[in-house]
Amino acid sequence: MNLPLLFAKRYLFSKKSVNAINIISSISVIGVMVSSAALIILLSSFNGMEELILSMYGKFAPEIKIEPHRGKLFTTNKPIFNELRKDTNVVHYTEVLEEKVLLQYANRQYISTIKGVEPQSLNKSIGDSILVDGAYRLMQDSTNLAILGASVQANLGISMQNEPELIQVYSPRKGVKNSSNPAEEFNIRTISPSGVLRYQQDFDNFIITPISFAKEVLGEYDRVSSIEFYLKTGTNIKLFEQNLQKKLGTDYIVKNREEQNPTLYKNVRVERWVVFFILTLISVIAIFNIVGSLTMLVLDKQKDMTVLKSLGGNNNLIQRIFFYEGLMIAIIGCVLGLLIGAIFNYIQSTYGIIRVEDGANTILDSYPMVSRWSDYALVFTTVTGISGLVSYFSAKVSVKELNKLKATD
Repeated sequence: MNLPLLFAKRYLFSKKSVNAINIISSISVIGVMVSSAALIILLSSFNGMEELILSMYGKFAPEIKIEPHRGKLFTTNKPIFNELRKDTNVVHYTEVLEEKVLLQYANRQYISTIKGVEPQSLNKSIGDSILVDGAYRLMQDSTNLAILGASVQANLGISMQNEPELIQVYSPRKGVKNSSNPAEEFNIRTISPSGVLRYQQDFDNFIITPISFAKEVLGEYDRVSSIEFYLKTGTNIKLFEQNLQKKLGTDYIVKNREEQNPTLYKNVRVERWVVFFILTLISVIAIFNIVGSLTMLVLDKQKDMTVLKSLGGNNNLIQRIFFYEGLMIAIIGCVLGLLIGAIFNYIQSTYGIIRVEDGANTILDSYPMVSRWSDYALVFTTVTGISGLVSYFSAKVSVKELNKLKATD
């Protein structure tokens, strides 16, 4: 039987001679409980926002993207690209041509990024989820259509309610400079808008067109900017990426979603850990209530310690009793806090009791919460680890002070 643990249980749950000790112990448990609940709720809310942001980004960003290692454009006349297009694990495959262009609609002009894709590659289920007006299509019969980002629509003042006019698309013509006729310096094409996407600020500046239209505007008929595609559900993306990179060699770069936008992923993770660290420091203040609780308990149990020493107990045994006492306060408070946090996360994710302000956000109605077992383990380890250190040094100092008091007596 672990004698120090037995004493610690007895002291924690039995009534003390001084009622203030019960109150201080309860406050210590509540402090640890509140800080633990706050930490797990914070991590779960960041998990929810992280998944929301990354899922939104994933609606427009392909799972795999191939770019040239040098330069902006490359040809796709190699057999490896034909094999890739026919790969059974590949779905929604498209060659992409991107470049800055000047758009003109009525009397308004706007510099945008044209993104030419293969019309048959559009993922309608994804497109419909970010479409706010019009239709998600690039071809109607044999007519080219354009899907606009929200910024493009707003700056050009295009209304999809009525039949919109044609958008003029300008791109500098390669090899032509200082012409007597300025119009000869540009490739000019017209296209009709079909829909509007509102999704992320990074992509609201796009005008998406058939790649054949983009090639005509940009004067690039043989080269593309990238190849984008999605993989069949269940495919190991990392393994697929590594194998594809080996096949393509060093002339090309294969990127997954995180590699396409590393700043976004890094910022989401760094913000999460910074806030967690700050809240952990605040939690330390609550955990230090254990110091007061142990100090009072040591003073209250002076007689018990004297009897225990007369029976052969040493300072190490007494220190372990009060160390276990502080650790049990931390564990009870932490478990209760995690339980409260789990209940809150379930209620919020199921019923959305804390809602986003009306009109402030059209993407979600309530704050998302995502619980992960790793977060519960992290909070438990952090809280009990800090509490253990505090309890150890507090018990050691308190017992030393107790011995000094006895020596003076």
